[in-house]
Amino acid sequence: MTRVLRRVGLLMTSWFARASVLLGLLAVPVAGLTQSQPESLSFGIVPQQSASRLAQDWGPLLEEVSRRSGVRLIFRTAPSIPVFEERLAKGDYDLAYMNPYHYVVFHKANGYLAFAKEQDRKIKGILVVRKDSAFRTLADLAGKTVVFPAPAAFAASILPQAEFGRRKIAIEARFVASHDSVYRSVAAGLQEAGGGIQRTYEAMPVEIRELLRVLSETPAYTPHAFGAHPRVQPAAVARVLRAMVSLSGDATGRRLLEPLAFKGIVAAQDQEWNDIRALDIDLLAHYGRQ
Repeated sequence: MTRVLRRVGLLMTSWFARASVLLGLLAVPVAGLTQSQPESLSFGIVPQQSASRLAQDWGPLLEEVSRRSGVRLIFRTAPSIPVFEERLAKGDYDLAYMNPYHYVVFHKANGYLAFAKEQDRKIKGILVVRKDSAFRTLADLAGKTVVFPAPAAFAASILPQAEFGRRKIAIEARFVASHDSVYRSVAAGLQEAGGGIQRTYEAMPVEIRELLRVLSETPAYTPHAFGAHPRVQPAAVARVLRAMVSLSGDATGRRLLEPLAFKGIVAAQDQEWNDIRALDIDLLAHYGRQ
């Protein structure tokens, strides 16, 4: 019996030794994986332009921010602004670039928190017409069709329509897929006027802009927000923010900002969007009650 117990003891000692070695070997790949595979976060971009254009303009920038931050950012968008709103409502995006009205709504609805905004930019709605049109004032558009990107596109749709309403100018509002669609349809003479914002207008190809002129502008407000869903760790957001802010400090970063017509990106805080809250818009208020 003593020999049997001694043998069992030797076998158990041997097993524990092998198990310790095995666990040690397993720990090595796990540690290596943690170092070589950065945290991944989805980054939703409001579809002011076509998905292919957004991927072309934002993809390289997000790749560079990923490299600088050590956080892998995965480009995401939506086929339309209403679908983008639905995905924000469900919290589909870890990080998102959204218009100021979206930010106020989805901060309240599910906790997206602003951490950055475009540098030196206030957002204004603009109305564009063909350069050779006879329209000179908003009143000239009375009874005309004016196209907008989407009902809840803050500066490009809500603000211009509010201005028409304030002046008691009746128009027929129609909605298309994106800011780009607005500019292209007006430039082609398919629509008489359209709403947009200065940044997307400036980012259009020069051959389109040369066919257009800005008829009017709205008052200025805090611009689009870069927001993070509450599930995202603050440390990851901080690394992404530092990388985004650094872009304007070197030639590589400035080259990547240029297609977006951004001077740079700066840190931001939630209260900076109180000017939007003061407007008391309730177009998407049902999300805030969820």
